[in-house]
Amino acid sequence: MGEQAWDWSQHVVDHVEVHAGDFDASVRFYATVLAPLGIPSLSEDSESERLMSFTRVNIVDRQPPTTGLHLCFVAASREQVDAFHRAGVEAGFRSNGAPGYRQYAPGYYAAFLLDPDDNNIEALYRDVGNPGHVS
Repeated sequence: MGEQAWDWSQHVVDHVEVHAGDFDASVRFYATVLAPLGIPSLSEDSESERLMSFTRVNIVDRQPPTTGLHLCFVAASREQVDAFHRAGVEAGFRSNGAPGYRQYAPGYYAAFLLDPDDNNIEALYRDVGNPGHVS
């Protein structure tokens, strides 16, 4: 059986639940950094728990908090990656890697921020117009 190229348009995860140590701080973080990516908040609070949903990422007021998570959001451009990082840093959140090309794959342009529970949150643009760029 031959190797097939991965179709990046296919999604294999339906949703992710992140338990927040400080719900309000986490909602502020995700609302701030996902807005430049065009990802809106969809719902807030259910009858049974405090919850904020950003597309398929649910921030839940539940202990213990999720830690050690690396979550990557797709960006439509390098400018969106830059705006994601800038919005987070300007709001006082911690950078975990400035915007730039990475060695992970050709054209891999990303930036990283730490959420209030130290989860590594990434914005990624796959620069297919510049596939040979690896730094």
